[in-house]
Amino acid sequence: MFTEIRDITALNKQEILALRIADDQQHFIETTDQCLAEAEIDRRFTPLGLYKDNTVIGFAMYGIFPHEDHSQRVWLDRYLIDEQYQGQGLGKHFLQQLIYYLTIKFNCLQIYLSVYDDNSVAIQLYKQFGFMFNGELDDKGEKVMVLEVHGHDNH
Repeated sequence: MFTEIRDITALNKQEILALRIADDQQHFIETTDQCLAEAEIDRRFTPLGLYKDNTVIGFAMYGIFPHEDHSQRVWLDRYLIDEQYQGQGLGKHFLQQLIYYLTIKFNCLQIYLSVYDDNSVAIQLYKQFGFMFNGELDDKGEKVMVLEVHGHDNH
C-alpha cells in the first residue's frame, strides 16, 4: 500500500470535494467544501488530501493558532476518511502519518484537536494514539484533546 499526504491544488480540488462521509457522521464534521472555503478565508488553515495508491481517500486540515498563554498551538483541525474506505484501518494509518507529518514540520511538543463528546468512534481512535482530554472546550463547544509528542528525532 502506497500512501501519501498531498497539498490541495487546483488539480486535485475536485476529487477532494467528492469525498463523502456516512450520513450518521455528518453532524460531527464540516464538508470538504466548507473546509476549503474556510481555508481560503483564513490562511492559517492548510488543507491536505490523503491518498492511497494515488486515489484520494481522505482529508485533513491543520493550522497554527495563538493561545491565550502566548504559545502557538498546532491543531489537527479536520480529519476524515471517505465513507467507502472506512473500516479498513486507514483512519489509524493516516492519523499516525499526520502526527508524524505535523511533528516534523513544526517540531512541536503537542498536537491539539477537538471532538464532539458523542463521537465515540473518533474519541477511541484518538485515545489509542495518546490524545487526552485537557478539560478545555473550543468555540463550538467541542472538547479539546491534546497529544504530548515524545522523542523528537531530528534526522
